[in-house]
Amino acid sequence: MNQEQKREYATRISQANRSDLVVIIYELFLISIEEAHEYFKKGKQDKGVECVKRAEGFLQELMGSLDMRYQIAEELMRLYRYVYEQLIFSVIRRKLVNEETVIEVMQKLKDAFIEVAKEDTSDPVMENTQQIYAGLTYGRGSLNEVLLSDHESERGYKA
Repeated sequence: MNQEQKREYATRISQANRSDLVVIIYELFLISIEEAHEYFKKGKQDKGVECVKRAEGFLQELMGSLDMRYQIAEELMRLYRYVYEQLIFSVIRRKLVNEETVIEVMQKLKDAFIEVAKEDTSDPVMENTQQIYAGLTYGRGSLNEVLLSDHESERGYKA
């Protein structure tokens, strides 16, 4: 992931509610698997394993955020465990194991959470952050970030 993508995700995370954060985690998981695929294809097993371990971290975050009081959480946990096993096998074998199935499962779950996120009107999880929107400038078509409010004293985390 390049620096521009990292900045974009940092901005999205700062403005995201709970449902949006789940979608972002799925996206980051899939990006990590894509990067692992590319590294393994190039023969860079160490880098590929590093990307798989990053994907494991995202998956652990999804697993840890499940509310087990609901039946759907148990079903999701079964899918997550299957994906997690495939990631462990991938690290051991130093190549992606059942890559297509892992991507298919996680992509379908991401698509489902995108629909959930469309209906979630809750406030962003991170409080006291600046509202940011991006617009094109007139001159060269470059992208600028513009603040919606000028309350600089309200920025940051409150202790």
